[in-house]
Amino acid sequence: MSLQIVAGTANRALADSVGEVLGNELAPVTVERFPDGELRPAVDGLQGADVYVVQPTGPPVNDHVVELLLLVDACRRAGAARITTVVPYFGYARQDRRGRAGQAIGVRVVAEALASAGTWHLIVVDPHAVALEAICAVGVEMLTAVPLLARELGAGLLGERVRDGAVVVAPDLGAVRLAEHYGALLSRPVAVVRKTRLSGTRVVAEELVGDVRDRPVVIVDDMISTGGTIEAAAEAVVRDGAAPEIVVAATHGLFVEAAVERLNRAGIGRVLVTDTLAQPATPAMPLGVCSVAPMLADAIGRLHRDEPLDDLLART
Repeated sequence: MSLQIVAGTANRALADSVGEVLGNELAPVTVERFPDGELRPAVDGLQGADVYVVQPTGPPVNDHVVELLLLVDACRRAGAARITTVVPYFGYARQDRRGRAGQAIGVRVVAEALASAGTWHLIVVDPHAVALEAICAVGVEMLTAVPLLARELGAGLLGERVRDGAVVVAPDLGAVRLAEHYGALLSRPVAVVRKTRLSGTRVVAEELVGDVRDRPVVIVDDMISTGGTIEAAAEAVVRDGAAPEIVVAATHGLFVEAAVERLNRAGIGRVLVTDTLAQPATPAMPLGVCSVAPMLADAIGRLHRDEPLDDLLART
């Protein structure tokens, strides 16, 4: 089977980079947009191919999810032998349980829709729902960008700050294992913030467990959405006497609503994310972007050759 890469419109630059690493030109794709908002993708030249559809489902999440489903269906109808969806950022992953009776479990709905559309395999990067593999009816490869981000944190001038007595901070209890992973890679201790979420945008940090006084701090999380969690954590470490110019690292940078203003207001000296989601060429804050294209290309190449991905997988 030939290897073919199909790009959605959510992050074409990332798909181009993946294709360059693999030495593959992207398959021809057109996405017709109707005046009422409907989409109609079309693909060509996929008969009998091993197809990888690259499409993160970040904001606007619903548009990108529907486009991905239609792209998968188009590939199936074009005769693809097998289809792997490469979803670097998996929208709806935070909806992995009910908060009360009558709520939907969005991650299950999207996963089932992908399988129904024709997905044979799914590749994601640092998904918020660690149970995604158990939820999905198809095989899931959960990659992690933590080693990539940790290497960047430990390099150059930023690395000097990180190595100079820095503490890795989990902004909530859900990020403790992630912070421990960063801590192990950077050989740094870990502190934990206990938070209470008041709403989708408002978070209160109630307690910091660990010593950050006069020490550089690296706050880590899987994603930055509205910035509320990071802002609350930054306030907590400053209140406990941390050194100024806090560093933040996260795999996915959504930066929705007033996230940039929040991070600037919180005194964040540097934010480091990956390109699982498209980032602005001229960000309004000190932003560094690490590319996951080589990792995704490696994973795609191994799956195409039926080779294991063990050393690329996220810890769960």
